[in-house]
Amino acid sequence: MKLHRPLSPRQEALHERALYAAVLELRSVEEARAFFRDLCTPAELQAMADRWAVVELLERGLPYREVQRLTGVSVTTIGRVARYLTQGNGGYASVASRLRSAREG
Repeated sequence: MKLHRPLSPRQEALHERALYAAVLELRSVEEARAFFRDLCTPAELQAMADRWAVVELLERGLPYREVQRLTGVSVTTIGRVARYLTQGNGGYASVASRLRSAREG
């Protein structure tokens, strides 16, 4: 996170929206991989991949300790992901639901 913010909150929001629009232009897993590898540090990518792995395991009903054993992610992070999965903005839940439907369909 930047300590000095030269942009207004409105400008920051526009930049964030432009990022999401760019993500929506990705057409394959390979394109997404290249984009995110350019955009993020290896640690940021690992953190996001870990969180997504937690979502998938929680969706399968695994207990926190088992998720921790399988992923190495802290119980605190697992709890945070679980909270966002059920009470967040709906992002995890909607994508998990779409992927589940695609697998079953």
